[in-house]
Amino acid sequence: MGNIHINIKLFAMLQDGRFGTKKDEFPVGTTVDDIIQRLGIPEKEVTLIFINGRHGQGNTQLIDGDTVALFPPVGGG
Repeated sequence: MGNIHINIKLFAMLQDGRFGTKKDEFPVGTTVDDIIQRLGIPEKEVTLIFINGRHGQGNTQLIDGDTVALFPPVGGG
């Protein structure tokens, strides 16, 4: 089947104990949810997903070269 290379960007508290930006290899057919699970991030901690600069969903299947940006809940008021 092969592998794809995905650029992952984590923001704010999602970086704690992890990384800011990383390129990693995943099997073909990988979704955003698969990446979140592999990184050990609880689903409720990711409230905003961007794929290549556009709003994305957890069940979106990724392709080689995609950039996934994950954001935690945004606070403020």
